[in-house]
Amino acid sequence: MTAPANAEFAIDVRGLNKHYGEKHVVRDVSLRVRRGEIFGFLGPNGSGKTTTIRMVCGLLKPDSGSGTCLGYDIVRERAEIKRNVGYMTQRFSYWDDLSIIENLDFVARMYEIRDRKAAVRRALETLGLASRGRQLAGSLSGGWKQRMALAACMLHEPSLLLLDEPTAGVDPRARRDFWDELQSLAAQGISVLVSTHYMDEAVRCHKLAYIAYGKLLAQGTAAEVVASQHLTTWAIYGGHLSELQDELRRKPGVEQTVTFGDVLHVSGTDAALLGRTVATAASSSGRRAEPVETGLEDVFIYLMGKTQDNGGGAA
Repeated sequence: MTAPANAEFAIDVRGLNKHYGEKHVVRDVSLRVRRGEIFGFLGPNGSGKTTTIRMVCGLLKPDSGSGTCLGYDIVRERAEIKRNVGYMTQRFSYWDDLSIIENLDFVARMYEIRDRKAAVRRALETLGLASRGRQLAGSLSGGWKQRMALAACMLHEPSLLLLDEPTAGVDPRARRDFWDELQSLAAQGISVLVSTHYMDEAVRCHKLAYIAYGKLLAQGTAAEVVASQHLTTWAIYGGHLSELQDELRRKPGVEQTVTFGDVLHVSGTDAALLGRTVATAASSSGRRAEPVETGLEDVFIYLMGKTQDNGGGAA
């Protein structure tokens, strides 16, 4: 069954809630992902990202809330959703003792793809796997396993990809190549919802959402997410920054201090007060300080610091 072509949003969900016993792991989450958009889903471990993704793709029924995925109702038409999305789990979930071709052929059979050989051949060629088709999956490096998993997701030509931390544990070059593939797919009109912990990946997304302990705290473009927190940031340069960091944490106007190598970022929402505090601290210690643009990483660390666990980590 083909997904409705007139759906403006690939994902359009409102007020999603999910409990596991007494634990409220997703709290009133609403998301909109347009067609051809790469939407980054960020948050600490146990924040509810995986649970939300599974509700969106029909693997979990929400306790409450409503919406559509590819135009299908997420409660009543879950089977249709599962036929039209590609879902890549956190862990490699294919068969180590089968070759890449054998793995892809098995997946093609599960989707009841008519011309399996042609579909597998296209997936191998598209993802650069043709020369490794006979190699056992268990012998692949993390980057090649990831590429094979993406090929399996694409076999049935889905309109939406749901990728749950797909690049965890993969080397930087393989991550870059993977994201080049995602950008190419998005340019073809395929929508992507991807969870990640990497800031260099976050900035490549068209839009972002940040979730912590089940609550959606911010969403929009990278610039909109940064602006929404109204943070001013100063950079202080010099040695022995850990001592200065401890001192500044107790000073007026300082709401966050984060060390990046030999640079200390100091942030707060009261720009004037923060500026005076940093200027005094820098001059008295002989260090150089200057205002810098608040970055995504500054904002996400700030958001993490503002939230509290809701009773233990969730998926």
